[in-house]
Amino acid sequence: MAVTESSRARGVDRVIALFRQLHLAQRPMTMRELIEATGAPRSSVYELVAILTEVGWLETVGDASVFFGREMHYYGSDYATHNDLISTAHQSILALVRKYDETTQLCMLEGNKYTVVLSENSARPFNISSDIGVRVPIPWTATGRLLLGHMNAEEIRALIPREDFILDNGVCIDFDEFIRDVQLAKDLGYCCTEGLSNAFRLCMAAPVRDRAGLPIAALCFMTGRDTNPERRQAMLDDLLQSARALSHR
Repeated sequence: MAVTESSRARGVDRVIALFRQLHLAQRPMTMRELIEATGAPRSSVYELVAILTEVGWLETVGDASVFFGREMHYYGSDYATHNDLISTAHQSILALVRKYDETTQLCMLEGNKYTVVLSENSARPFNISSDIGVRVPIPWTATGRLLLGHMNAEEIRALIPREDFILDNGVCIDFDEFIRDVQLAKDLGYCCTEGLSNAFRLCMAAPVRDRAGLPIAALCFMTGRDTNPERRQAMLDDLLQSARALSHR
């Protein structure tokens, strides 16, 4: 029997679901975990894993758990090398980490969420970071406030799910207050937040702009709230300068 277009589409959807679950887990997963997480039929998951393992997209490890394979690393490396913003931003991030020994990131919006695209941690025993590629509610971040400046209040309300205004600790961010923060970030040309997604975290974000002047990404410092004012200002100055250099490209 010929494979229909709809069955092909379902197969692609299931491959995407497998990859997303592995990325969210950030660890190898058993077949049982993958079946439960994706909701796909047992036979389909086993078949897809076998095919993807054969071509190197997945690998079995240890107790027959499954994780990303070597081929995926090659594809990611190709993307990072040939995407001008990513490759250049990585060098900027490394320079900032070497100077300040603070976690530095390149962040972007992905649909109605925020995500870290690049991240380099400080060498200190205690550092503050977020996982690459994990989708986080926009109101939890300085970057989210900074990258929404081109939108009006109603567009922002339509974009962000209501539940995303509730922080991990149960505190609800007032929508009107959030809109004021977005406008302030637009006026200042940067955004700093303290104690939002982490009680001890200070986040600084500076915009990387496209040719039309719209913010498409942000360079961010993730540091502690006890950072003294003089160091904060020096970090912010260098962050803004680096973001402007990336924008000019």
